[in-house]
Amino acid sequence: MNIANRITMLRIVLTFVFMFFLFGHGLWAKVTSLVIFIIAALSDFFDGFIAQKRNMVTDFGRLMDPIADKILVLAAFAAFVQMQLIDAWMFLIIVSREILITSLRLFALNKGKVLSAAKAGKHKTVSQMGLIFFILGFIVFKEVMLTYFTWNPAWEKIFRQGIYFLMLVTVALTLYSGLSYLWDNRKIIAKL
Repeated sequence: MNIANRITMLRIVLTFVFMFFLFGHGLWAKVTSLVIFIIAALSDFFDGFIAQKRNMVTDFGRLMDPIADKILVLAAFAAFVQMQLIDAWMFLIIVSREILITSLRLFALNKGKVLSAAKAGKHKTVSQMGLIFFILGFIVFKEVMLTYFTWNPAWEKIFRQGIYFLMLVTVALTLYSGLSYLWDNRKIIAKL
């Protein structure tokens, strides 16, 4: 297993560590979860960069890199549902899109066909990651205020409304990217 693939596998391991600290109590647990998520998110850039730069692109990497990304993102959203920061129906739409598209890609790959990624998918990923950073930032900010200052319940309402609005945008981009992906690859999908 080359270094790029090890970084990909490390992202999956970091997902579990991230979740452990996210559900931990206290400021430092929340800060640690944010730092671990940042490291895991950056590892996505580095594994791809290293694989391209050192000519280490493998079938394993092509398969596992997007799966590791989805594990990280979906774990974060599942945690936010558990923490009652996002609505379950929003998470269900995101999970459904990811399962459908990933399943189609794997099925097509098994048949010797490659379904190209759509540009809308990149926008979806950026919006999902941005939203996760925003929510983690809110969690850390709230812990700082509770630990060292006071927490105003009015801030909670403002942040939750912001999260809800950003989540609506992310869900819309997720749906659009899924439909765009299906449309762009409709001829290949029809032959499967």
